[in-house]
Amino acid sequence: MKLAIFAYQDVGYECLDFLLRSGADICAVVTHVDDPKEDIWFRSVAELARSRKLPLYFPENPNAADFVDTIRRAGPELIFSFYYRRILSSEMLSIPRLGALNLHGSLLPRYRGRAPVNWAIVNGETETGVTLHYMVEKADAGDIVAQRRVRIDFDDTALTLYRKLTRAARELMAETYPLLVAGRAPRRPQDHALATKFGGRGPDDGRIDWRRPAVEIYNLVRAVTHPYPGAFTFLRGKKLFVWKAAVDRQDGDADAGGVLSLNENGVRVAASEGVLVLQQLQLEREAELPASDFAAKYRLVSGEILGEC
Repeated sequence: MKLAIFAYQDVGYECLDFLLRSGADICAVVTHVDDPKEDIWFRSVAELARSRKLPLYFPENPNAADFVDTIRRAGPELIFSFYYRRILSSEMLSIPRLGALNLHGSLLPRYRGRAPVNWAIVNGETETGVTLHYMVEKADAGDIVAQRRVRIDFDDTALTLYRKLTRAARELMAETYPLLVAGRAPRRPQDHALATKFGGRGPDDGRIDWRRPAVEIYNLVRAVTHPYPGAFTFLRGKKLFVWKAAVDRQDGDADAGGVLSLNENGVRVAASEGVLVLQQLQLEREAELPASDFAAKYRLVSGEILGEC
């Protein structure tokens, strides 16, 4: 059975590696050129494909007529998409006789759309997972083949959760791929009434609103910390990144954003409910520092207000 693989990031790498080790006949690997403006923290699908001398493509537009014809000539019977960043057209999806499947980083129909890992943490979820589903023209809306659940711990960041999902994705493929080959894989429609959808996230979405409860701000910090752009506030007119924090649920006697105290645990800042303890900080264009070192270097004092730019 010939497969065409559209893949990127670690999920793409692990799933491609699994298929190669399973002896799959891969007639095309389609991936992205790394963006020099992006922090490339994941392994390279392209390098893996090159190491196995697989036909490798980097189309700027995978739905262009000439590239659709290229894949059609390759003759895949199945298409897999593993964290590939472009939606494939109906013309592309119609090529494989056995269909086209996508691996999505949530428990569909919840968290359709972009950045499901980050959004799940922002929203304080305690569970997510991966879903293998058939692709249709509407993103993340096709019939489900299989799912695997993953717990979100309170100290998970987007990166640690992504690594959990990467392991789960490979395990899910190991369970499901033999069933697909044998024509015995399950298939069930999604309940669209239960669907939730979220859009992409950009750097500006990391701005801290101190009028929110401390636990919500904490969720934002861990959802967008390294390797993502980071949560930020303002100090003395400059952008201040908060790379690590903790929650103190005891309310502070200060306006939201007010520095309450500084101790060995970090800088305690009042929120609308509870206190956020800042532990790792970075003023824009300066070095990242533990909170105690930061407070000493910049002479941070109780009563100072964060968030005013």
